[in-house]
Amino acid sequence: MRILGIDLGTTNSALAVAGDTPAEAVAIAQVVGPGEIAERPTLPSFLLLPNEHEVAPAQLQLPWSGPMRYAVGTFARERGAELPHRLVSSAKSWLCNPAIDRTAQVLPFRGAQRELEAEMAGGERVSPVNASARYLAHLRAAWNDTHPDEPADEQEVLVTVPASFDPVARELTVVAAREAGFDRITLLEEPQAAFYAYLAARGDAWRKDLAPGDVVLVCDVGGGTTDFSLIEVADDGGTLSLERIAVGDHILLGGDNMDLALAAMVQQQLGKEPSGAGAAGPGGLDAMQQRALVHACRRAKETLLGDAAPKSVPVTILGRGSKLIGGTLKAEVTREQAEAMLVDGFFPKVAADAKPERRRAGGLREMGLPYAHDPAMTRHLAEFLGRFGKMPNAVLFNGGVMKADKLRARIVELLRAWAGREVKVLGGADLDLAVALGAAHYGRVRHGKGIRIRGGTARAYYIGIESAMPAIPGFQPPVKALCVAPQGLEEGSTVELPDDELGLVVGETTMFRFFAAATRKDDGAGALVDAGAQGIVELDPVEKLVAADGERKPGELVPVKLESRVTEVGTLELWCVARDGRGRWKLEYSVRERE
Repeated sequence: MRILGIDLGTTNSALAVAGDTPAEAVAIAQVVGPGEIAERPTLPSFLLLPNEHEVAPAQLQLPWSGPMRYAVGTFARERGAELPHRLVSSAKSWLCNPAIDRTAQVLPFRGAQRELEAEMAGGERVSPVNASARYLAHLRAAWNDTHPDEPADEQEVLVTVPASFDPVARELTVVAAREAGFDRITLLEEPQAAFYAYLAARGDAWRKDLAPGDVVLVCDVGGGTTDFSLIEVADDGGTLSLERIAVGDHILLGGDNMDLALAAMVQQQLGKEPSGAGAAGPGGLDAMQQRALVHACRRAKETLLGDAAPKSVPVTILGRGSKLIGGTLKAEVTREQAEAMLVDGFFPKVAADAKPERRRAGGLREMGLPYAHDPAMTRHLAEFLGRFGKMPNAVLFNGGVMKADKLRARIVELLRAWAGREVKVLGGADLDLAVALGAAHYGRVRHGKGIRIRGGTARAYYIGIESAMPAIPGFQPPVKALCVAPQGLEEGSTVELPDDELGLVVGETTMFRFFAAATRKDDGAGALVDAGAQGIVELDPVEKLVAADGERKPGELVPVKLESRVTEVGTLELWCVARDGRGRWKLEYSVRERE
């Protein structure tokens, strides 16, 4: 059996394989031009859903398929810049957005831009789960095409997710994998995967890089998200051990925001003020042109922050309607402009006690992605380190954004200033491939071939328990948070909670409230704390109909005890077990499969 590591990225996905030999990246066949197939190191996480007049299905045919009605990968990204109303991007960010029904067909997202209705008419739309499934299905098919005797679904498969993904997003990732044909997968946090890639690349030499007491910051800035994790090195009976001790919030801030910033700058150069949504004003860009501009600026960013960057990059936006050619708009983004905007704008120099700025949101706003209010990643980093009270003396970078030398240098400069000491920079694998390589290497570690990072669940999880009290006008019964999974609970572990007097309502649809905390390591299983206690945040509530058997009446309160389990996949299960032995109910996040 081989081990397949899959990085299901916001901007790029990647595939690696390991077994008896160390992990190595797998090139991925994909459509790169109309009717043109080629292998690329990564699969851009873009889904193009054109109609047959925009792109002929025969031009999207893959080696393992007939004519296709959609494309993923390089061609989807490039052609999508010209057909933005048919392009799905940032599906992973949508997958963890609690403001929408993540199983509904909402992508490509129209939002409040009603003038896109005519453009999008007749085109297919998908859910964030479906889009993620198509990326995974492409990786599976590409592997199977070149390894017919070792089908992907018969291998050990590890799929990575952000460390900050909540249980809903993790469960939806599993659903997407099943839709893609992977019946058995294991989830691994991306920062840990990046660290495993470092361990694999360094071999035993990592023990010379690090010493007991060292704290490593994994700084992962990708296309759509920013993730921070801390890994501590300890002395375990004379040998070095590793433990993930802190995980940051899920911050929707990354390369996508940089693309939008460059697009706003170009619009100002063109004398066309950026517009949030809706039809363009006099002389402005319409929604189609705005989307095309953002995709063009993505390419400009990657060029201007890359190695041997040119002094400038042209940006072209086609006209609309009868002015398709004559109305073409042209601008130029210089390397100096890009660095000033992206380095000083997103990575400004701040103090160690800085905190992100939080503005008051409008009463009505578009149901889009909940981007972070403050674009300064360094302020988010300062808050993260301040919250956990640990200052790293080493840093490992990950994510496509961190390929830029100037961005890495700024982070290191600030860490050294904050810590007042030298900060080591750990060298790992290719930042585009590190997560996939690390996931495959982790599979080897699971079989005893390497050191394992201890960590378990990144957060402690709680369920809301409503207090029994007399009705009081104007007051709701207080809610306590019962810890059902302490922070650090390892995969495959089951916890039977203390025998509290709890009752479960059966036969009716009821709401269950869930909470989480990243800074309350001392809360053990069964700890009962105030739901408003410091460090506890509320997650999405769950509405569920708990079935009543033939012997119980709707609305009956059944005495139960609780059991929780972290599965091998990495998802959380909570069971209510009837005290009389006549019933066992699983409380899970409601995930609607595609019908």
